[in-house]
Amino acid sequence: MGVVTISAAFGAGGSEIGPAVAIALGLPFVDRAIPVSVAGRLGIPVRDAEEKDEHVDTGWWRILSTMSFMPDAAGVGPFNTVPDERTFVEQTEQVLREVAGRGGVILGRAGAIVLADEPNALHVRLSGPLKARVAAHARRRGCSLKDAETEVRTNDSARETYVRQLYRCDATECRHYHLVIDTTVLPWDEVAAIIVNAAKARGVAG
Repeated sequence: MGVVTISAAFGAGGSEIGPAVAIALGLPFVDRAIPVSVAGRLGIPVRDAEEKDEHVDTGWWRILSTMSFMPDAAGVGPFNTVPDERTFVEQTEQVLREVAGRGGVILGRAGAIVLADEPNALHVRLSGPLKARVAAHARRRGCSLKDAETEVRTNDSARETYVRQLYRCDATECRHYHLVIDTTVLPWDEVAAIIVNAAKARGVAG
């Protein structure tokens, strides 16, 4: 089995490339199912879990991304303002480890950090220059470059803050990944094929 973790900058195609990789490897793609599973374990509404989830484009993490830049005179981080945040994170990590145990493709949730010691794992980072990702996102959404840039910057900030606040590291650093791909210069089906070949070389297969 094994696991592929995919960390993606906003507009880099993670939600399209991830499922393609999973299908090619014969493994489940795990994304939106994560907050649903965590909600069930904690006995909270799915909506509450989704608002705390890293991969939702609005909600709690979006708020956190702005809070993280505020000075903290008391010396405590923003997580202390949210009840049971550590429990939520621990349950999310447990879900990731269970997925790794049975095999899967995981998008986001600091998978490369949480599962750094997994032997049969491939950790991938998808990114590209901001300007290129903004232009591509504007084309796909049919919106202005200004609106696209706002959305890309906001979501990049939220996703990077998730890793920085929880794990005290930079999600964009290459050292966390086996493979880093600029998805703005390659067709996404080719990117998926590259990841699939690398995953097989790491012993990942359905």
